[in-house]
Amino acid sequence: MITTFLSQAWYVLLHSAPWMGWNLFLAVVPLILSVLLFRQTQFRASTLTLPPIGLQTRHRSLLWWLGVVVFVAFLPNAPYILTDIIHFITNVQAADSVWFVTLFLIPLYVLFIAAGFEAYVLSLINLGAYLNQRGLARWILLFEMVLHALSAIGIYLGRFLRYNSWDLVTRLDEILRVIVDDLLGSRPILVMLLIFLIVAGLYALVKPLHLAVFRHPRSRVARHYAID
Repeated sequence: MITTFLSQAWYVLLHSAPWMGWNLFLAVVPLILSVLLFRQTQFRASTLTLPPIGLQTRHRSLLWWLGVVVFVAFLPNAPYILTDIIHFITNVQAADSVWFVTLFLIPLYVLFIAAGFEAYVLSLINLGAYLNQRGLARWILLFEMVLHALSAIGIYLGRFLRYNSWDLVTRLDEILRVIVDDLLGSRPILVMLLIFLIVAGLYALVKPLHLAVFRHPRSRVARHYAID
């Protein structure tokens, strides 16, 4: 039984590790960008070991705005991992043991999906902290809703039409045509609306938990970041 369990686990990892690793990498890209673009100015001066690199100036450079565009383009890759539940269903259907599903598949996919969505939540929290610092706290919810909507569109383009973030550069005209011709149909709109509700709903549940941790007086994040 143990031999069978291990062989099945190895088979799943062998076939899943490449796409899981790639999808997690894409999910982390917007998180890294959010730290560079929105949170670097939040660190206390005493914690900085490198020179400021110009991202914390009052007047943002063209490079900074280009970074924001790249951040928005890659952001849907983080919640996109939620749709990888279809691979979990396929693996469950192929499994011949409830113990394998319970002890291996469920923990594997829970950690994988949670990591991807965690990157999404932290990215938006970083953006919110930046807006708050700039005196634009009243716009945080609006920005979050817009990004949820853009992420829903991006997830639909990626999952169903198989486009990638870099296609916005290499195939922009094609994507715009697809948006005008295909995405305005009733079925795509309903699917994107469902995706939007799932992403926004999960975010609304998870974000307060993160903020509670960040605001805890003993939290290292609370000591190094200005979070209101």
